[in-house]
Amino acid sequence: MDESVIKAMERWPNVPDVYGWLALDRRGQWLLKGGTIGNVGLREFIGRNYLRTETGAFAFQNGPQRVFVALEYTPWVAQLDGHDELRLHNGDLLGPLDGAWMDEEGALLLRCAAGLALLDDRDLERLTDDLWQGDQRLDEDGQAEVIEALLSGEDPDVVLVWKGQHVALRSIRAREVAERFAFIADPQPDAA
Repeated sequence: MDESVIKAMERWPNVPDVYGWLALDRRGQWLLKGGTIGNVGLREFIGRNYLRTETGAFAFQNGPQRVFVALEYTPWVAQLDGHDELRLHNGDLLGPLDGAWMDEEGALLLRCAAGLALLDDRDLERLTDDLWQGDQRLDEDGQAEVIEALLSGEDPDVVLVWKGQHVALRSIRAREVAERFAFIADPQPDAA
């Protein structure tokens, strides 16, 4: 968190929270009242001061004021950068994976130290190129079969291999994600 934010919190400890203004979409874009935030400096400031609250909601600490974030899906979005590295929407490296799931719509979810991240759909093909069954890398037909099984809720014996890590890929239902990973997707004053 920025030093200026910490000092403002100390100076003004009782500023009311804000709900319904800020959101995070499925591609890692910050939305203010539904419109994309275009200012790079503001996006970076929000990203540096984005946090998980004690209740499992996510918020942007804007000086002394906490602005709760409505999540279109997950609290983090992962994207490939120009160097074939996975980064979170705030610019941090994703880091080691400790879980991977595909939901019934084909969205790939990755768990890392920060929490659960949705892979940007534009990067899905690159990661599904690294699916293995046993000691065989899956070709396009094999990938299609595995993805079809995952979409129907099955758990085929398949592993995502990424940067030397081997992570079992499992199925999950989108409606179960927030509860299973203990976060609040749409914080409200009485629950956040």
